[in-house]
Amino acid sequence: MHRISKLFCILTIALAAGSVSAQTVVEEIIARVNDGIITRSDLQRSRDQLQQDTKQQQNATEDFATKEKNLLRDLIDQKLLIQQAKEEGISVDNDLIKRLDEIRKQNHLESMEDLEKAAKEQGVSFEDFKDNMRNTMLTQKVIGQDVGRRIQITPAEVNKYYEAHKAEFKAPESVRLAEILVSTEAKPNAPAPDAAAAEAKAKGLLEQLKGGASFEELAKKSSDDAVSAPQGGDLGVFHKGELAPELESVVYALQPGQMTDVLRTKQGFIILKVIEHKPEGVMTEKEAENEIQERLYYEKLQPAVREYLTQLREEAYIDIKPGYVDTGASPKQTKPIVTTASATPGPEGTNKPKRKKKLGVF
Repeated sequence: MHRISKLFCILTIALAAGSVSAQTVVEEIIARVNDGIITRSDLQRSRDQLQQDTKQQQNATEDFATKEKNLLRDLIDQKLLIQQAKEEGISVDNDLIKRLDEIRKQNHLESMEDLEKAAKEQGVSFEDFKDNMRNTMLTQKVIGQDVGRRIQITPAEVNKYYEAHKAEFKAPESVRLAEILVSTEAKPNAPAPDAAAAEAKAKGLLEQLKGGASFEELAKKSSDDAVSAPQGGDLGVFHKGELAPELESVVYALQPGQMTDVLRTKQGFIILKVIEHKPEGVMTEKEAENEIQERLYYEKLQPAVREYLTQLREEAYIDIKPGYVDTGASPKQTKPIVTTASATPGPEGTNKPKRKKKLGVF
């Protein structure tokens, strides 16, 4: 899913749910997608989100103008993918619970109620947040199952790409680190830990490590880092220049298997272990293989997804209000036999046209 999630950020824009009060005029429908609708408010929310996303980017004006043309396309894409997930019986409820729990842990919150409260304090509807996350996960899963898993990359393709782009695979000096953290940060509804006690605990853990204790097991049991602790403290790879100078000068002087003394950071007291230390040089084809496969995968995936979405459109009933354009439309699309655009809209799922036929295997 890691690969698919990156594409999805490019392909779709997350929707923020909105409510209409009883005193508000009935929402204007600008597109019907099978039994679903897209309103002008949906489009405006997507435009607002796009403006926020492009604010800090270079050439933001040009980027916004290009993406704005595809906003309705992206909303239709998402509708089609969510509907396809329902048709295929795809569920992400368990994955959603796990992801929410990960977010809770990363924010050092004790319960889901605390996470919901934190969302409200930031002006975010927790139910909307969950719905958007569920929709994102559903579309990722559909793309992964129906498109991604069918993409094949051969060893010959990897070799050809490596030979043509070898200069791009220069590898700076790097270290792979593991960490044990004794936090001094305050948790919600709790005082900050005593710094002296935290330092004493960290020094005690260091003595255990020097006495032969397993770094991985001690990290799982004693580290306060909710993300790295379950992985035995593994923090991943850091290239030269990515660490704070005071940490970099220490860890780059170590060999694989060696540890630092107890170090003071903003988060608390840490012990770092060097798992791997690589010198600067050009990556071998084997070392670059995963990155090459990733690049080739995306080169093939994006047009394949577009082809898949075109097929979904051709198997669907899509009706666009005059004045709006779906830039992903196929010339083979058909409109509903019965036009209901002028009817008073009911909840999604009422007066719904049937799909022409079940989508064939892609």
